[in-house]
Amino acid sequence: MKKIGVICKPKRDKAEPVMRELVRWLESRDCEVVLDRETAALAGMVSSNGREDVPALVDFLVVLGGDGSMLSVARSMGGLEVPILGVNLGSLGFLTETTLDQLYPALERIFAEEFEIEERPMLAARIRRGEEAVSEHEVLNDVVISKGAPARIIELEAYVDGRFVTRYRADGLIISTPTGSTGHSLSAGGPILTPSLPAIILNPICPFTLSNRPLVLPDNVKVEVALVTPEEDVHVTLDGQVGFALRHRDVVEVRKGSHCVRLAKLPENDYFSLLRNKLGWGVQLGEFQNREASPDPGTPAAGKAPAKDGRGKKGKKRKTSV
Repeated sequence: MKKIGVICKPKRDKAEPVMRELVRWLESRDCEVVLDRETAALAGMVSSNGREDVPALVDFLVVLGGDGSMLSVARSMGGLEVPILGVNLGSLGFLTETTLDQLYPALERIFAEEFEIEERPMLAARIRRGEEAVSEHEVLNDVVISKGAPARIIELEAYVDGRFVTRYRADGLIISTPTGSTGHSLSAGGPILTPSLPAIILNPICPFTLSNRPLVLPDNVKVEVALVTPEEDVHVTLDGQVGFALRHRDVVEVRKGSHCVRLAKLPENDYFSLLRNKLGWGVQLGEFQNREASPDPGTPAAGKAPAKDGRGKKGKKRKTSV
């Protein structure tokens, strides 16, 4: 890897010193550093590249920012198989899971080829107005149909492979990838899916009928959602960043995309440790692993007689805490 692209969110306070140091570090390892115009300005350099141009010019890409920065870059990849390392300058960061403290050790591991590639599938979204496709995009997280007026609900008809599923009366509907399951969908009560699952989530937002629950579908189906409510302010939002106004009887068609985003992952950064850290689950080591590090529970400690039948003195059961 000789050509390293770097894209940085320019509005972070810490971005400028981080960029200057990172460029020096990469150049000291005989790498050609490719930057877009905004990122180059942070590093005290000049570039004529647009942000969307950088992925096609490099062997590896480093994105500094939050998950929004990663989603923006993912949509600009256009099927390029360039690995991406996400570095978190934000607050949460499910996609930008490498911290600034881990940046240079992670890059050393990557240059030594001690990393894995995790492919994240995308969704292809098309908005149809009659027989015409008026907008088409690929997204990594989700497609969200939502109302503008806070006091009104909207009606949507959902179909899977041409078969009617239900009519939602709700604040909206989220159509999500497994990657997006920890985003807007999770806030709306949706399930967490591991990124490798070949699935699509349909998750209504505050449904009027409480029996309308999130639905997990295989990713080889075509989902179509028609706006039934007339004369309402309704939008479809793609990855939370690109918006499009819908009209009565417009159809949002979603299916598995033809491209994947390739994330560079260190082997020790597994998905469950990410969930524990980001969601504050607070469990650092499982009971089974703790047990492996402890004496065999069936072997009494030295100098102590074994308890019989799981009871202590005088036949009383031990108290346990849950």
